Amino acid sequence: MPRYHDLKYRAVTTLQRHVVNPITRHVPLHTLLETTGRTSGLPRRTPVGGRRVGDSFWLVSEYGEKSQYIRNIQANPRVRVRIGRRWHIGTAHVLPDDDPIARLRKLPRLNSAAVRLAGTNLLTVRVDLED
Repeated sequence: MPRYHDLKYRAVTTLQRHVVNPITRHVPLHTLLETTGRTSGLPRRTPVGGRRVGDSFWLVSEYGEKSQYIRNIQANPRVRVRIGRRWHIGTAHVLPDDDPIARLRKLPRLNSAAVRLAGTNLLTVRVDLED
């Protein structure tokens, strides 16, 4: 079974990296998470699905700690989130004790279905927004 997960991970991340993400980064209303590259120090923008609840933005990572943006958050939790056309500054928190399946039930349905379908190691992230 681990081999299946590795193949699935490589196939999905290749598709996302080379096809989906370059397109969705330029869609004005698509939500983006901007982290700081842990090695380069450069801004890294990743299209994400999630929902703002009060002063927090919630999302679920498909591949947990294998995701580059999760690794960037662990190195530097200061992030920006573009919700609609507005950027928000915040601090991201990786929440390994949160139930990601239950969390996905509270997030947008289409994205949640895609995360459940493609993901193999779900991990919840909460971004505490400052503005």
